[in-house]
Amino acid sequence: MSDEDHCTITGTAKPAKADGPPYAECVLCREPTEYPESYKGITLCPVCEWQEAQRTACSG
Repeated sequence: MSDEDHCTITGTAKPAKADGPPYAECVLCREPTEYPESYKGITLCPVCEWQEAQRTACSG
């Protein structure tokens, strides 16, 4: 098993990117996301998405 095998989160689907406004709000900072407003579920803006990935990344 490689290092990437245990670090990869499986079974998580990202919502499709929106073609244009209106955009859903980020659940953390309320900024517009890249996802359509009609998407039901947790949406994060690019900044919060990146920060969350850093927090949950494997440390080795």
